[in-house]
Amino acid sequence: MANKHVLPGSERTVEQGSKLIGQCDPAQQIEVFVVLRRQQQAQFDALMGRIEAGDPSVKPLSREALAKDYGAAPDDVAKVKAFAAAHGLSVVREDPAARSVALSGTIAQFETAFGVKLEHYQHHTAAQFRGRTGSISVPDDLHGVVEAVLGLDNRPQARPHFRIRPPFQPARGHQVSFTPLQLASLYQFPQGDGSGECVGIIELGGGYETSDLKSYFASLGVTSPTVKAVGVDQGSNQPSGDPNGPDGEVTLDIEIVGAIAPGATIAVYFTQNSDAGFIDAVSRAVHDTANKPSVISISWGGPESNWTAQSLKAFNGVLQSAAALGVTVCAASGDSGSSDGSGGDVVDFPASSPYVLACGGTNLSASGNTISHEVVWNDGAQGGATGGGVSRAFPVPVWQKGLSATATGGGKTALSGRGVPDVAGDASPVTGYSVLIDGTQTVVGGTSAVAPLWAALIARINATKGQPAGLVNPKLYKAAGVCNDITQGNNGSFAASTGWDACTGLGSPNGQKVAAAL
Repeated sequence: MANKHVLPGSERTVEQGSKLIGQCDPAQQIEVFVVLRRQQQAQFDALMGRIEAGDPSVKPLSREALAKDYGAAPDDVAKVKAFAAAHGLSVVREDPAARSVALSGTIAQFETAFGVKLEHYQHHTAAQFRGRTGSISVPDDLHGVVEAVLGLDNRPQARPHFRIRPPFQPARGHQVSFTPLQLASLYQFPQGDGSGECVGIIELGGGYETSDLKSYFASLGVTSPTVKAVGVDQGSNQPSGDPNGPDGEVTLDIEIVGAIAPGATIAVYFTQNSDAGFIDAVSRAVHDTANKPSVISISWGGPESNWTAQSLKAFNGVLQSAAALGVTVCAASGDSGSSDGSGGDVVDFPASSPYVLACGGTNLSASGNTISHEVVWNDGAQGGATGGGVSRAFPVPVWQKGLSATATGGGKTALSGRGVPDVAGDASPVTGYSVLIDGTQTVVGGTSAVAPLWAALIARINATKGQPAGLVNPKLYKAAGVCNDITQGNNGSFAASTGWDACTGLGSPNGQKVAAAL
C-alpha cells in the first residue's frame, strides 16, 4: 500500500451557518480537477519578478510558449492519468498549459482515491451543497506533483458585487444615474472602440438576453458588439428572468464593456459557483487560444478568509499566468466595506491577488461634462460600501512598498500585506449606471460595475497601442497623478487620504493619463 500524504492547504471545516443533512449518493457521477505544479518554477518566478518590477524589456509570452515552458510536465500528467486508471476514474480533459487534468467518476471512487468523505450540507441561505471536512490525501507518486484537487466539494464560493438601486427615494439628496458612455467621458477615456481586442467576462451563474443587449446598445446609439457565451464545465448562458439575481451581474458587465468598447469581442465564460468552477473559468479565459482575451473582468469574489490555501494558490497561479501572457485582469473589491461582510477586517479575493487590478468604488457627482465631487462609496450598512483593506494571504508587492493605510479614526499603518484596492470608479447605486436587465430599465451600482469600466478602458488602450498592457499595476503606481485622488470618506475601518488609500486605491481614472502611463 502506497503511503498517503496530506495535500497542503486542503483542509476544510464545516462552514458557519451550515449543517450536515446526510450522505451523498455513492453512485453519483461528479467531475474533479487536479492542478499540477509548474515546470521550471524558479525560472517562472524570476520572470514574474521582472514583470512585477515593471521591467519594460519583458515581452508577453505567447500562449504556446507558456504551455511549453511553464505548463505541466508530460511526466506529471502521465502520473495523474495512471492514478486515475488505478481508481477507475476517467480523464475528461487534460490541459497542460493550464496545468489541469479533469477527472470523472463516482463519489465512492473519489472518496477512496483522495481519502475524503463527501456529505450533503444545508446552508442557512437555503443553498444545499456537497461538502467535506479535513484534508485531501494523495499517494507517494503525486506528492509534490499535485498542488490542488478542486471540485470534491461544491459549496458556493463567491458572490456577485452589484447592488440594484432600491426603488424608494432615500432621504439624503438627489439620485442621479449615468450611462457607461457618460462615465467614459467624465473620466476622460481616450477615443477608440476596442476593435480587434477581446474582453473576457467571468460569470458564476445567470445569463443575458440578446434582446436586452440589442435594445440597450440601440438606445445609446452604439453598434452592438459581438458577444459569445462560453460554457465552462456544466455552465451555460441561463437567464433566470430575475434582474435581482445573477442576471443583473451578467447583463451589467456586458453592457458596460460593450457600450465603451463596442468594437471588441466580448467572451462571457459561464461556470458553476464553486471554487473549482471559478478557478476553471478564469483559467479557461486566460488560456483560451480561440478568443484570446487581452483583458478579463471579474465582478465576483468572497472574503479571503473563506478560501482554502490550496484554492488561493491555484487561483493565484492562474492569475500569474495571465500576467506572463500580457492579460490584464480587473476584479471588483467587494460591496460590504472593510469587513467584506464577515467579522473583522477582511479583503475580497480574487481582488487581493497581486496579479489583479483591484477596483474599488466611489460616489460621483457631475455638472455638465466635469466631475464636481467624488468621495468614497459608503451608503451605510444596508446600502453597501467599497471593499478595501490589507491582505493576510499575500505580501506587499514591490509597487506598494512604502505605502500605508489610513484608519478611519486617524493614524497611518505601514502595509503589512497587499493593499486593496488599486483604483476606483463610480459604484454607488445612488449615482449608478443605467442599464437594461431582463427587459427592465434599472440603475445598478457596486464595485462590479468598476471592473468592467476599467476593463473597457484598457481594451481601448490596447487597441490603440496594438499591444496588450498586461499587469498594469507597476506602471500605474509609478506614474504620478494618472488617477483622480479621492480624499474624502471611509469604508468602515479605513479612510480616504491623499495618495493611495485602502478605500479607493490611487483613485478614479483619468483615462488619457492612464493611457499615457501604459
